[in-house]
Amino acid sequence: MEFTAKQIAELLNGTIEGDPEVKVSRLSKIEEGTTGSLTFLANPAYTSFAYTTKSSILIAGSDFQPESAIIPTLIRVENAYAGFAKLLEVYNTIQRNKSGIEPNSHIEDSATLGNNIYVGSFAYIGKNVRIGENTKIYPNCYVGDNSTIGDNTTLFPGVKIYSDCIIGNDVTLHSGVVIGADGFGFAPNSENNYQKVAQIGNVILEDYVEVGANTTIDRATLGSTIIRKGVKLDNLIQVAHNVEIGENTVIAAQTGIAGSTKIGKNCMIGGQVGFAGHLIIADGTKIAAQSGIGASTKENEIIQGSPAFGIGEYKRSYIVFKRLPDLEKKINTIEKSITSQGNNS
Repeated sequence: MEFTAKQIAELLNGTIEGDPEVKVSRLSKIEEGTTGSLTFLANPAYTSFAYTTKSSILIAGSDFQPESAIIPTLIRVENAYAGFAKLLEVYNTIQRNKSGIEPNSHIEDSATLGNNIYVGSFAYIGKNVRIGENTKIYPNCYVGDNSTIGDNTTLFPGVKIYSDCIIGNDVTLHSGVVIGADGFGFAPNSENNYQKVAQIGNVILEDYVEVGANTTIDRATLGSTIIRKGVKLDNLIQVAHNVEIGENTVIAAQTGIAGSTKIGKNCMIGGQVGFAGHLIIADGTKIAAQSGIGASTKENEIIQGSPAFGIGEYKRSYIVFKRLPDLEKKINTIEKSITSQGNNS
């Protein structure tokens, strides 16, 4: 799909320097621009590319002052990065603008479908499922019986939602996400093996949640595993049964959260963090990557390490840890000196 510089400038409330009718059909990085592409300049480190890029349109800040001729048509906006981000969003929306029911999908007669939805080939929609308006379910997805999916939600290829789960509005689930698999519940018995404990709860994802590829969120044993409004989960995260994650918390890849832990709102959690079960992680907690969390936290605390503790104390301790070989040498030297003095006395 093509856009002219004039159309783009109107969308971004920008001003044009150059040909308003020049057309672009794709986006590119400034150093990789080609004819027919649009790019942007926001980082001063890339200014040199403004004079060499072959892009047809360049978005730049209103304060950009070229030192030599600019080949592309220039669109000046107040904030070049924000302007380009807006274009990315529009471009993404157009690319994903699918609708209709494709052949080879299966939808149970008792399912309720909203207006303007998309169901891709080989997707399965179970009994009594309710799907809201403008929702997109890509090929090879599975939506189990009695589940609900809200408006403007996207399930990318291969998403699996088990029965009885509730997915809110404006939710994005990337490929390979599994919602509502059994929690890890087993009880040892007299025969020295493990008896499975039935997991009869569900999973609730509130509005504006995004879940990265191959992340898994287990159903509760009883009640619900709950992901609150605005939570963003990266790829390859494990959320166990009866966990609750508070509003607008963000969690990076390969983090594992054990059962019944409650994470507050507005938390920031780095990659490869491991949580023990039944903890209370307070609002605003920040946790550095690869930390091991074995105790509950205080509000707005910043922690690091395994086991984790206050980040200031951690940094001081790490300085000592780095010096341990030198300290060992000094101790050995002192011991030899003391031993020598003892032998001489």
